This record gives sequence, structure tokens and C-alpha cells, in this order.
Amino acid sequence: MNTKYYIKSFCQIKDNKISLNKSVIYKNEDTLDFLDFIKTAYRSFEINYPKFFKMDGLSKLAFLASEVLLSREKINTEEENNIAIVFSNKSSSLDTDKKHQESIQDKDNYYPSPAVFVYTLPNICIGEISIKYKLHSENSFFIFDSFNAEYLLEYTKSLLSTNKAKEVLCGWVEFNGIEYEAFLYLVSKEGTIAHTKQEIIKLYNT
Repeated sequence: MNTKYYIKSFCQIKDNKISLNKSVIYKNEDTLDFLDFIKTAYRSFEINYPKFFKMDGLSKLAFLASEVLLSREKINTEEENNIAIVFSNKSSSLDTDKKHQESIQDKDNYYPSPAVFVYTLPNICIGEISIKYKLHSENSFFIFDSFNAEYLLEYTKSLLSTNKAKEVLCGWVEFNGIEYEAFLYLVSKEGTIAHTKQEIIKLYNT
């Protein structure tokens, strides 16, 4: 329980910018539309994962933030990887829930879209990431009124100290149709940033 853990790297996506370890690696000031921004960002990184375009907004946001972090870890996607995922937000999957409800109420639509319905749970975004990187470790998605650094800290430490995961990808992915924000960080026994509540809050507010 006295093992020290560190934040290896962290990514933020907000205000039409993507930052990795405080350095802006992509920005687009030509559009205010989230879907336009996230698609052009995806293409700029030359990611080859066609299923991305079928995802809902929350999953696109979480997937791209995770891709920025995990693609630099040289993870072998041909074998199982021991990385847990712990995400959180405020709106759950509300944006997709609304679209699903609208499709049900549409009198001209006899069958609600299964492609929309499948994303009416927030943890589906975790599933998308797990499929891409073959992650079979623990995963959880929590709903809080605001970013809860202390809970994420303690939950992550518990996973690592009980050997349920070698590393943990955790943070905040909020999308409500208009406003969006992702703050993800990778916790492990390696790194230079101490895994503490103070450091997590400091990085989140960067």
C-alpha cells in the first residue's frame, strides 16, 4: 500500500485544442462545431480506425484523448494489455439519450436506430477504447456533479495496489452536445509527476 505511483502523461481536449503534457499538439480555430473539430483532429493524427466515424460524440471525444496518450505507449494491439480504465463525467450519455428519445417519438420512424441506441450508456466509450487496444482489465464510469480528483485518486490506487491492473487510464470526459472537455491521464509506477490529489487538480486546471 506504500508503493508510489506517478502520472506518466496527460491529455486535454477543450476549446478546439488538444494538448499533451501541456504542449498544444493540435488546434483548429476555424470552427466552433464539435463534430467538425473532432473529425479534423482525428484526420490530422492520421489514425486508421474507420469505426470512429460511427461513434457518438462522447465516444469520439474519449477515444481521441485516449489515442493521443496510448498511441505513444507503443502498446501491442495484437495481444491483451493490462491497463484499467476509470472515467467520469457529469452528463452521462445524455446527448445520445436525447437523440434516441427523438427517434422514438418520430412518427415517420418505425424503428429507433440501433446505431444510436447502442451508445445510450456512458461506459460504451470505454468499450470502444478497450476493443482498439485489447484491454481486458477493470473498468468503471462514474457520474459526478464536477471533476472529483479525490475519488479518482483513491479508486486508481486501489486497482494498482491490488494488482488488478499494471496501469490505469483515468479522468474526465464530458460532452453535452455543445460543450465538451476531456482530461485523461495515465497512472503507473513510472513517471515524474506524483500521483496526488493536488497534482491531479493542478493538471486539470492547466
